[in-house]
Amino acid sequence: MPGSLGAAVSVHHRGGPQRLAAAHGLAAAFVPAQLTGFGGPVPTAGRTGEPVVTADVYADDRWPSLTLTGLLEHRPALAADWPRVRGAAALPSTRDAERTLVLSVALDRAATEETVNVLRRHERLAAMALVVAEAGRPDRTDQMLDLLQSRAALEEAKGIVIALRRCGPDEAWNALRRASQECNVKVRELAVALVELLGGAPAPQPDGERTIHPGPAARRAAQQVLHALEDLRR
Repeated sequence: MPGSLGAAVSVHHRGGPQRLAAAHGLAAAFVPAQLTGFGGPVPTAGRTGEPVVTADVYADDRWPSLTLTGLLEHRPALAADWPRVRGAAALPSTRDAERTLVLSVALDRAATEETVNVLRRHERLAAMALVVAEAGRPDRTDQMLDLLQSRAALEEAKGIVIALRRCGPDEAWNALRRASQECNVKVRELAVALVELLGGAPAPQPDGERTIHPGPAARRAAQQVLHALEDLRR
């Protein structure tokens, strides 16, 4: 990406800690600073599930603590690097009800919507690479496999919403998330129920304990979502 000073992938757990999973360049220091009190595009994207873009990160009113002076005091060893940061962008990805991956980049120029588009083109590769890397750690394998399985169901459901609502992937995800919150069901169960409702057959899933079994509430929620989408088409 032109102007990149560093990029990172972080994992955000709902109601729990936010963890840096991988980083390159200045992002190895910039993202942890955001996650440990300074605020910034990365924790905002993890919390809201929305892409975040800023043209001038130090002048952005959304994060009053994220200043050049603050970072210079926090990591004086990087005094030559902090002034180079101008724009930043963060893209939430591979989401389910419990975890969110966030891809982020720090730039020496203003970040734009095109910056997010570049991140989006690398989103699936980054997510799969993280799953493969984490699979080698016994303490993380189950969580990452669950995340990968949730992703498959969500991608199918998002495709349904995109086709019926004629919207983009971010709007489709927000629609699913709102429906899961309003109906008090896990978004991954809602996703599988929606795929099965529209397809008239069980969704393709691996056998075993990671198979997602939608409950009655999730199936009712899927019917409500489908009816709402069909109403929009009329």
